[in-house]
Amino acid sequence: MDDIITRYNYDEFTREKVFPLLDFDNSPPLGEKAPDFPLWRLDGTETSLSAIWSQHLYTIVEFGSFT
Repeated sequence: MDDIITRYNYDEFTREKVFPLLDFDNSPPLGEKAPDFPLWRLDGTETSLSAIWSQHLYTIVEFGSFT
């Protein structure tokens, strides 16, 4: 597997590329349950929000960079 740090591409996080993906008007209201969607672990395996919910009482999904 490629080193995830090496593959991280900051050039992809530009206003022009990211803003069209944001759809706040269709987001669930604060306090409402989010729709199920796929998630990928750092090792490349896929899971889903519903799979995580079934294993944990509370779930936080962070979208962003910790660098």
